[in-house]
Amino acid sequence: MIAVRPMMQEDVASACRILNEIIAIGGTTAFESPFSETQFAAVYLTGDDKICCHVALDEQGEVAGFQWLGVNDELPVDCVDIATFTRREPVLKGAGRALFAETSTHAAALGFNAINATVRADNRLGLSYYDKMGFRDYSVAYGVALQDGTPVDRISKRFELTRGVAC
Repeated sequence: MIAVRPMMQEDVASACRILNEIIAIGGTTAFESPFSETQFAAVYLTGDDKICCHVALDEQGEVAGFQWLGVNDELPVDCVDIATFTRREPVLKGAGRALFAETSTHAAALGFNAINATVRADNRLGLSYYDKMGFRDYSVAYGVALQDGTPVDRISKRFELTRGVAC
């Protein structure tokens, strides 16, 4: 069983390193510039839009991934945004599933009805992950420009915590 708990200050360096490695690889996150630990903490640990952020720990107690949940003014008030990042080497199988179990339970307990994930269309890993978690496509933003001007579609997926919601 993978341990999942709220992110703490001591997790920032490891979680930031995971995110920056993913950014450096390219093609699997909308972020294109690396984060400093201060910037990372301001978004994922103490950000005004943050609802929660959990980390998954490997058997040695090292951060193997993290998942953030936050508000987004472009979504209905009962729908929240999600972002998931897991370590590429060594991979901890099941980290994303363990994180989502905790995050979705937390979101439902707070009274939210749905979770939104917006993923680059060229991010096959991310799209597959959210599909496996039960998210369903509902919207596409076509041709969103990267820093170099390359257009990449963004696919928005919704996970319904309750019935009858529309993000």
